[in-house]
Amino acid sequence: MIGPRHVLGDQLAHRLRTKIAARQGALREQQLFQPWTQHPAKPVGVILIRPGSRDRWPADAARVELPLRQARRAQEPDPVEAALLCERGGADGITVHLREDRRHIQDHDVHRLAESIKTVLNLELATAEDIVSLAEKLKPHQATFVPERREEITTEGGLALGSGQRVDPKLKEAIERLRSAGVRVSLFIDPDSEAIDRAVELGADAVELHTGQYSHAFPNAQAPLERLRQAATYARSKGLAVHAGHGLNYENVTAVAAIPEIEELSIGHSVVSRAIMVGMEEAVRQMRVLVDSAR
Repeated sequence: MIGPRHVLGDQLAHRLRTKIAARQGALREQQLFQPWTQHPAKPVGVILIRPGSRDRWPADAARVELPLRQARRAQEPDPVEAALLCERGGADGITVHLREDRRHIQDHDVHRLAESIKTVLNLELATAEDIVSLAEKLKPHQATFVPERREEITTEGGLALGSGQRVDPKLKEAIERLRSAGVRVSLFIDPDSEAIDRAVELGADAVELHTGQYSHAFPNAQAPLERLRQAATYARSKGLAVHAGHGLNYENVTAVAAIPEIEELSIGHSVVSRAIMVGMEEAVRQMRVLVDSAR
């Protein structure tokens, strides 16, 4: 005879076995994907700019997630397909970050994007020789130099250009090489006047102001927002084009988009997060509306 206690005992035993099996499966998956979980993949960028078509208006940006493709070493998701959807949604251009460790975007992705997109390509890179050489040959519309550390999940902070910081000796040479190749050069920096002065000395065409401090402090972010405003005004007075990005989302973007000197915004993770719910094209379109409404 099987009573209620026997049934309850069987149910509990089944749940326990299920939890143990799930835990074992998770451990096997963690071991299988250890090379990627040690350095979690961050979105590959899509950003854009139309110089001359919307004078001093911020350009919308979106980023294409590739962790799934690299974790499976598969063909999907296709960054070119995602980039074209971003353009249809209103992105003014596409940014990809080709890291030295190739943790997500690959060289062939950069070539395919350059051939396929209808707007412009911005290539984020460090000073690795092979990537600088690729940029020389490919000649994207813009190259944005960013710092890279293997242990980071995403770029955390601007290039070391502030007071007392040692500038990467390869940076000036890389800037000169790309400008000689006809590539517009931008530097990702903290909103700091000394870093801006150093960017001018290095021969940059533009700076992208790191908005991480503002984004992390939002909504109590008046001080970092004012710092961004002052840095944008100062950079423009030095003849630099002014861009901004990092951590911007659907809640905090309008205050930065309203800064008149900023002509380009890099917005990625938030757009991709929204795209999971509403689709890539609609997510970019919603961000486009917010950015345009700020002006």
